Amino acid sequence: MSTEKKQDSSAKLVLVLFAISVVTALLLGLVNMVTAPVIAANNERVAAEAKAEVLPSQNEYEDVTDQYTGGDPNVLGVYKAGEDGYVVEIQSSGFGGMVKMTVGVGADGACTGVSITSHSETSGLGANATDETWREQFKGASGDVKVTKDNGTIDALTGATITSRAVCSGVTTALEVAASMG
Repeated sequence: MSTEKKQDSSAKLVLVLFAISVVTALLLGLVNMVTAPVIAANNERVAAEAKAEVLPSQNEYEDVTDQYTGGDPNVLGVYKAGEDGYVVEIQSSGFGGMVKMTVGVGADGACTGVSITSHSETSGLGANATDETWREQFKGASGDVKVTKDNGTIDALTGATITSRAVCSGVTTALEVAASMG
């Protein structure tokens, strides 16, 4: 009899755990369904603000990503701003994960600005890449953008050389993408 009680008890336990799992999955699905449109709208707003920040233009930002044939998987989007230049959404591997950024490239082929749109870098170190004062040094950069430790012109963030190199790499790639488009 003790074996029957054990099996009966085990069966009830399995059913209760299954019921809890089903209810939890349904609740998570509901929360995802409710929040997905809000998250998408917020991401679109952030992207639009970043484009306007790095390359202000009177023109619409025309999505020309499908015309980019370079095949770099880190290029997330390419937008033409009329005759003003291009905006490139790109990601680069930093210390804490991927650093997503938007880079403006003027008609002259030089960087017009950088906006960090998403990152997982260390707070107080790599996260300082979002600081406008630090990002200002990228304006006017062209060619192969590097930190001073690598014989470049960009001052690395203190204690965050990997993040600084990631942003430099992203800017260099964005400049190459824009050059390949024109």
